[in-house]
Amino acid sequence: MNGAESPCDVVVVGGGLAGCEAAYQLAQRGLRVRLVEMKPHKRTPAQTSDRMAELVCSNSLRGAALSNAVGLLKEELRRVGSLALRCADETSVPAGGALAVDRERFAEAMTRAIEAHPRIAVERREVTEIPAERPVILATGPLTSDALAASLAAAIGAEHLAYYDAIAPIVSADSIDWSRVWKQSRYGKGGAVRGERAAPPEQRAAPPEQRAAPPEDAAERRDDAEAGDEAYVNCPFDEAQYKAFVRALVESEKVEARDFEEVRYFEGCLPCEVMAARGEQTLAFGPMKPVGLTDPRTGRRPYAVLQLRPEDEAATAYNLVGFQTRMKYAEQLRVFRMVPGLEEADFLRMGSVHRNTFVDAPALLGPAMELRALPGVHLAGQIAGVEGYVESAAAGFVCAMLLAQQLRNEPLRPPPPTTALGGILTHLGRKQPKYQPSNITWAHIAPLDPAHGKLRKRARYEAMAERALRDLDAWWAAG
Repeated sequence: MNGAESPCDVVVVGGGLAGCEAAYQLAQRGLRVRLVEMKPHKRTPAQTSDRMAELVCSNSLRGAALSNAVGLLKEELRRVGSLALRCADETSVPAGGALAVDRERFAEAMTRAIEAHPRIAVERREVTEIPAERPVILATGPLTSDALAASLAAAIGAEHLAYYDAIAPIVSADSIDWSRVWKQSRYGKGGAVRGERAAPPEQRAAPPEQRAAPPEDAAERRDDAEAGDEAYVNCPFDEAQYKAFVRALVESEKVEARDFEEVRYFEGCLPCEVMAARGEQTLAFGPMKPVGLTDPRTGRRPYAVLQLRPEDEAATAYNLVGFQTRMKYAEQLRVFRMVPGLEEADFLRMGSVHRNTFVDAPALLGPAMELRALPGVHLAGQIAGVEGYVESAAAGFVCAMLLAQQLRNEPLRPPPPTTALGGILTHLGRKQPKYQPSNITWAHIAPLDPAHGKLRKRARYEAMAERALRDLDAWWAAG
């Protein structure tokens, strides 16, 4: 069918996981959809096939167990009729405890389902500016074309659109050795800690080539002051520990840039290993500077400090401030467990630095994933600020569901915050000093009621998953 000539209720731009899921869910709800996909007329440097929902980097949709946050998200998607999960299950290949697919068969199944749907018209052309038709869902993925990205930047402000991820790892709060760390903001309540020692001469000034941009800007310092003197957790290093940690960063195995990536590092968000390679003291003058901190166990300032910042309001997880990285995952586990207090850390999310296009979701998106500045323009998938295949499909599902509710003039009924689907919206709405996309983690899901008592990690996650599925089923049945 010629999509340009067919009437429609919603335009979806982008035939990736998010766009296909959104188009399918809207069509299943009786709406006529025009899905605009630029292949085969144009491809991004990452794409090799003309099929939709092409998985360009890996064939894995990650862990399948319900004790894993992404495993829970997949099960939730199955229960609500996700096209992506149906096709993934149909085309799965052996992968131990993960769900992996035959990439070609998966893309073929997704394409066939979209093209065969009687209420979806596919139009093959490049979209170079935000369509005038409303409503529209932009689901153009991490490599949104330059022309469309420029159109979006002009509409929302260039400062709200990013082109590169710089993601720091996240650790579970209950896996931190609290006997080795303490809580204190570097600029606690706007000033230095009383009794702070003067910096030793060798730390008073760094050579220009060893300087790194500070991880906090003025706005972040104000946030610290408003949060009181315990906004950060501090992991202290003595001189020997610090130097061994820097050597490990420099010598670690790194993920090579993919063929379609132009590696562009910005001084404000350098990978930690790049900073370490600039000189032994670079990190000590950057994200690990000990200024304004006093270890209560010694009454002195440590040689260096790695700071952790709460990832969620309940402080169930913390991110490693300023430690975005391109180290391989196994290397991240090895090196970051050298940090005092993180020797047994449970990593909920690993760090990464890679090419991406995404908006500052908490500042720009409303409750229906709609741009506040552009009514009728919704975002789904990685451009909205999620990370990962499953999360992109989930964002497409949630965006379509909320838009369908709007078009039926119904009150918005988002998934409960106790579910992984609700966690997608939680992350998109959670303000951060500098917003970064994220895979789904347990920190995005409402914590258990204290009445459950203190559970070990696996038991807690299983209890959260059981609650999530129970709440999801009740929510879905009522809709």
